[in-house]
Amino acid sequence: MREILFKVMRVCLSFGLILALWSAMVLDGAHPVLAQSKTPIKIGFSIALTGGLAVNGKTALLARQIWRDDINARGGILGRPVEFVFYDDQSSAAVSPGIYAKLIDVDKVDIIYAPYGSVPQAPILPMAKQRELLIFGNFSTWANEELKYERYFQCQPAGPPSDEFPAGFARIAARKGFKTIAMIASDTEGTLYWLDSNRRVAKSSGMTVVYDQKFPLNTVEFSTMLRAINATKPDAVYVATYANETIGMMNALNEIGLNESVKMFGGGMMGLQTAPFLERLGPALNGVITINFYVKSKTLEFPGLKGYFDAYQARAKQANVEELGYYMSTYNYAMGEIMEQAIKATKTLDNKVLAKYMHEQEFNTIMGKISFGPTGEWRKARVLQAQFQGVKGSGLDQYRREGTQVILDPPEFANGELKWPFAAARK
Repeated sequence: MREILFKVMRVCLSFGLILALWSAMVLDGAHPVLAQSKTPIKIGFSIALTGGLAVNGKTALLARQIWRDDINARGGILGRPVEFVFYDDQSSAAVSPGIYAKLIDVDKVDIIYAPYGSVPQAPILPMAKQRELLIFGNFSTWANEELKYERYFQCQPAGPPSDEFPAGFARIAARKGFKTIAMIASDTEGTLYWLDSNRRVAKSSGMTVVYDQKFPLNTVEFSTMLRAINATKPDAVYVATYANETIGMMNALNEIGLNESVKMFGGGMMGLQTAPFLERLGPALNGVITINFYVKSKTLEFPGLKGYFDAYQARAKQANVEELGYYMSTYNYAMGEIMEQAIKATKTLDNKVLAKYMHEQEFNTIMGKISFGPTGEWRKARVLQAQFQGVKGSGLDQYRREGTQVILDPPEFANGELKWPFAAARK
């Protein structure tokens, strides 16, 4: 009798276990349920805290920490706190691979974010593909065009290459009916692509390129080049520079000036998106147009954004990092929002399941709605061309108000008109 009872109990227990497992699979789409527990969800990454990329790396880290603190204050994700595991990659592609091997094999993180910047990220994407891991890129444009890894995503509003996102400057010139353009760029892959995009749009719009040159990386003396440009009497002057080159160009502009024929100047001048440059250059920025990812504008008012900036700017002073946070910090916060929504919806940390869901869905973030195309880039670009207008002194508060940086392109986000000719816009 006892043996019969034990057999019945074993059958019942087995049936109950099978039923419970079957129910969990049905309710969760046949993948493992992410159990609510106090075990942290670990997100691992390297970030540039020293070296050439450190200024923006520290900004990105602060934005991520604000998101982590926000989500943990709300009880974490499915009841589990979020924990970061991160190391300084020193802005170096030689350092980042070792960090990610440790994150994956020793730290056993659940999700990985890529390093900030194209150079440190370059060796990491193939590693992620080899390990079949989801990887969230961080301002490394079109890194997946050749590899086409289905678990790569990029939280930068560049969009697919077909969008020609850097060519907003040439589009503005064409809309104004300008006929000639001079073009210069730093001799690196990114800036030369920007130059090429604007060249193609200018030519297809009927403009004549009267000057077209590249210069060595880290050039800081541009007087001779500006004199040569002036001799061609262009309607527009397109410039693609990295931060230290931008300072050199602005110094030459103040010293040499531009021919009175010039209606537009700028287009791709990096550095002018961040507080140290804005404070240093002040009114000298008036009239200059440059690429940007956020400026103060009613056309870019998304739910939650004001609260984020209040938090970021208060903590930035304490952390001694870039004060405004307009260039890239918001997108690093949005990365967390996207991961939160994906994990909550799928109830799993399975990287394959999360990647599939992220390709299929649109996400609500502090930077508006975001969806990803086949190679993980945004489905549609949202890169701005903005002109400095009415800058007075070096104070940063003026950039917290609409109108000091006026969006000219894309048209759907424009909040003002081009001031031209350039000499008049400078006043």
